[in-house]
Amino acid sequence: MNSSEVIDSLSHNEKKLLLTLKQMNGIVTPTDITKNGIFSSETEVMGAASWLNIKKLVDIDENQSIFYTLADRSVAKNGLPERRAIEAIGMAGGTMNIIDLSAALPNGEDQIAVGFLKKKGFINIEKKDSKKILTLTDAGYKALHEKTRDEIFIDKLSLHPVPATDVDKSVVLSLKNRHKIIRENVKIERIIKLTSKGREVLGSGIELGEEVVQITDNIIQSGKWRNTEFKKYDVHTFAPSFYPSKKHLLSRLGAEIRELYTSMGFTEIDGEFVEPAFWDLDVLYVPQDHPARELQDTFYLSNPKKFDLSDYEKLVDTVKNIHENGGETGSTGWGGKWSREMAEQAMLRTHTTVNTISYISRHPEAPAKVFSLSRIFRRESIDATHLPEFTQIEGIVIDENSNFDMLVSLVKEFYAKMGFDKVRIRPAYFPYTEPSLELEIFFNGKWMELGGAGIFRPEVVSPFGVKYPVLAWGFGFERLAMLRWGITDIRDLYISDIDVIRKSPTL
Repeated sequence: MNSSEVIDSLSHNEKKLLLTLKQMNGIVTPTDITKNGIFSSETEVMGAASWLNIKKLVDIDENQSIFYTLADRSVAKNGLPERRAIEAIGMAGGTMNIIDLSAALPNGEDQIAVGFLKKKGFINIEKKDSKKILTLTDAGYKALHEKTRDEIFIDKLSLHPVPATDVDKSVVLSLKNRHKIIRENVKIERIIKLTSKGREVLGSGIELGEEVVQITDNIIQSGKWRNTEFKKYDVHTFAPSFYPSKKHLLSRLGAEIRELYTSMGFTEIDGEFVEPAFWDLDVLYVPQDHPARELQDTFYLSNPKKFDLSDYEKLVDTVKNIHENGGETGSTGWGGKWSREMAEQAMLRTHTTVNTISYISRHPEAPAKVFSLSRIFRRESIDATHLPEFTQIEGIVIDENSNFDMLVSLVKEFYAKMGFDKVRIRPAYFPYTEPSLELEIFFNGKWMELGGAGIFRPEVVSPFGVKYPVLAWGFGFERLAMLRWGITDIRDLYISDIDVIRKSPTL
């Protein structure tokens, strides 16, 4: 871009700043310019300077300095609490009951003072006849007649700000850790300098005339537009990014899923995080020797350690028989002896299926359509794809005409609405469904597994008198979010990084 093209791209304020630099020998500070009334504020100066810097017409040098001031000037007048405490102890002959000190320094100042006096080695504390006695040490007697380093520094601050280069770091650290004693201030000094390219552009001649940014009907109708200079815009010039406010990714996805299911006639349900193993596993026909019950997979609680199942005695007997011999379901069961003690164990729920089976126990009649979107807990190591606490999308349908084809259609419809048209179904095994399936979606050139589904076995639903097939599914919520927004590490969904939210597309 030649000089004339650069000049055409300059705004009114950029031209004004370049001409000001020329008048002031090519080096200025924003303060110098605003003092002369050329610009209304330093913000306006720096706005123009930043654009000129991007165009390589000026350089901006920044020098940062730190200095300290008093946060509360009354500290210099009244002194530190430990000063008043040490003087009170000195007036009492060097020894004082802590109760008497509390009377001399009310509002809790005595506790603050004693802590610092002890830390600095100015007092000893002894217990005599159930009373705490404070006694000045040699260092305490010396401090009684001499100011401490903290006090000397406070005296300096009461006169003027003190640069960080002129202070003892240990004194600053001591006072910074105390409430409202000193304040750290950062001063940034900026210097704007013309570059060789800026001088070249100035040499080509810059005229500062009236510039119109917005075209109005008055300019058009009056004919002023014929002799008016309009601001030119360079569409290739860098501009800062602006982001609209957005909800968190998981909040947005959760709202979308809830809207989808409710629009399909589903009702949302939820339950407790803490459940007995009976409802989380046994009712769902998960054998008691299943690996999912092991300590390395499940969080068991020590308080409460177990649940009383006496309110479900009939159901407990039914589930026991089904596990041992199939009960009246026609199944042979898992065999062996079912343990009530294992079923009473308190645990963090391992899936939201416990919500749906609990719902079925109260509402076994058809038709019914419910879903849940809630937290579950498994003893997983934290890495890029696993968390010990995550979210599951769960749903069931009880209907006279429900069948496996309907289940497949529901699964495919859900993921199509989520933006994934290629869905593949393959056979799977789960203890509580038969037939069972796992679903995969095609993403980034490969098939990825996202959840499981199936029809509840008779061993699961027969204790509740359910007469029709129950379609059930469970999908991964966080994994769906990762695919939606191209996130490769599941931990990024729960780390407070505002850029992840800002840069995520809204659609």
